[in-house]
Amino acid sequence: MGLQSFDQLFARADANRHESSVVVAGGNEATVLHALTETTRRGWTRPILCGPVEEIESVAATENVPLDHFQIIDSDQPAVAAVECIRRGQAVALMKGRIATPDLMRAVLHSKSGLKTGRTICQIVMMEIPKDHRQFLMADTGITIEPTIQQATEIVESTARVAMSLGCTSPRIAIMAASEKVTDAMPETHLAAQIAAAIETSLDMQIQGPLSFDLAYSTTAGEKKGLGGEVIGSADAMVFPNLLSANLTVKAIMYTADCRFGGMLAGAACPIVFMSRADNIQTRIRSLALALHPTQSDRAH
Repeated sequence: MGLQSFDQLFARADANRHESSVVVAGGNEATVLHALTETTRRGWTRPILCGPVEEIESVAATENVPLDHFQIIDSDQPAVAAVECIRRGQAVALMKGRIATPDLMRAVLHSKSGLKTGRTICQIVMMEIPKDHRQFLMADTGITIEPTIQQATEIVESTARVAMSLGCTSPRIAIMAASEKVTDAMPETHLAAQIAAAIETSLDMQIQGPLSFDLAYSTTAGEKKGLGGEVIGSADAMVFPNLLSANLTVKAIMYTADCRFGGMLAGAACPIVFMSRADNIQTRIRSLALALHPTQSDRAH
């Protein structure tokens, strides 16, 4: 069974109406306010905004966003305040608002007051290509620049867990490279075997690599190259060898393809809604649906 689509995530959230508390680091951001207004109207969220209260109120007034259903925490250190809300149990998910990524990650990764779990924190994007009726996860598209073998293994495990929460009983995970041929000239082509040797988890997943993008996405490519395997043409997730390859690939798809996407951070003590400052309201809503799905599924059972 493959990943649920965004439409399916939306339908389930609409049906369940489990209001999850979401705390925003930097609540003075227009698209975040609009997105949370919509998800709160639909019964998905109970938002908490951290940041300078005057700026939050000013943006809300400019955007004609009523703040009746928003709790506001006045703070000149919104990331620290948001993380503290999570640690106190006041919210189940954190959302990046108008705040620099280094400031947010500094609070999340603080050794004493942060949200570290011992696992590698990574950004996972769910990409949906409607014309092909395909959706797949991509990692790590935003955090770890050059993962070690241990970090790459943890990224695979986190990605598999997200895939399972989205309906995959045995996620098919492609370990990405420029070529399917293992060669010392491209060290990343050794990564799949290294990850397979390092994994100590009991997670039910199928790993194959190295695979180029065409092989992970298209069965036709596999047929033409005479390659087989459970992951060929049907990857539920693509794990890249480094940030450069992951970020370039995901942004190339975002800006050139007819697609829908949303993203989150995994590996922290809570889901973190985490995407670009350039994203629109719909992308933020999809990111909320993606990040909140595991918490709402748990409450539904």
